[in-house]
Amino acid sequence: MTFPSAALWLLGNEYLEMHQAELDYLSGCHKDTRRNSRLAFYYDLDKQIRSVERYLRKLEFHISKVEELYEAYSIQCRLRDGALNMKHAFSLSPSTKASRESLVELYKNLQECTEDMCLIEGTLEVHLGEFHLKMKGLVGYARLCPGDQYEVFIRLGRQKWKLKGKIETDDSQTWDEEEKIFIPNLHEKFEIKVTELRGLSSLLVGTVKCDSIDFFMTRPQTIIVDVTELGTIKLQLEVLWKLYLDVPTSLPLR
Repeated sequence: MTFPSAALWLLGNEYLEMHQAELDYLSGCHKDTRRNSRLAFYYDLDKQIRSVERYLRKLEFHISKVEELYEAYSIQCRLRDGALNMKHAFSLSPSTKASRESLVELYKNLQECTEDMCLIEGTLEVHLGEFHLKMKGLVGYARLCPGDQYEVFIRLGRQKWKLKGKIETDDSQTWDEEEKIFIPNLHEKFEIKVTELRGLSSLLVGTVKCDSIDFFMTRPQTIIVDVTELGTIKLQLEVLWKLYLDVPTSLPLR
């Protein structure tokens, strides 16, 4: 399972590096302010530094918890693979009473491994934060005309987002919803379907699937998805991955 390991890498590098850089910057401002004797701002800055330090400690603990879960999952995965290999070996051997009893025990072990892995996956997903998606519009050049109306449907597992939009006379776009939060899913991909609405009828423009591993970025990024095979219509989404941890608010520096 590569999904959690990629998330772990991002957690351990981008998030820590980003907030460590913020802490280093604030510490430098802290020294300059102390020399300049700006007491009121000095105390505000000191409070901000302590807040970032607490957040970094929480982040490190969060990462260690995810690593612990991933290690437990990897162990169960190896146990399951070993049981599957033994099951295959028994299937190639002559059937005896002992081999049948061993197969029963193997089936039991496989079921236990599968159940344990499902429990770990559920816990791991809770620790992977959330995706914030923002609709930026469709891109189609000659394909998009004033007055055209579209429906965009986005699904991740059981989570769904349906929104409708219209191309205005000045080529701008209006959408009835602009933002949606999705919880990461270890096995499901994002499914995107775009439909052109034509009065009482509709025309399917295209469907596409996106691997959610590309959505794990600590800073907002714009993702452009080809909806049609030739890329004549594209969907633009702004994506931001957030952890559930309370991020300290940056202090405005004067």
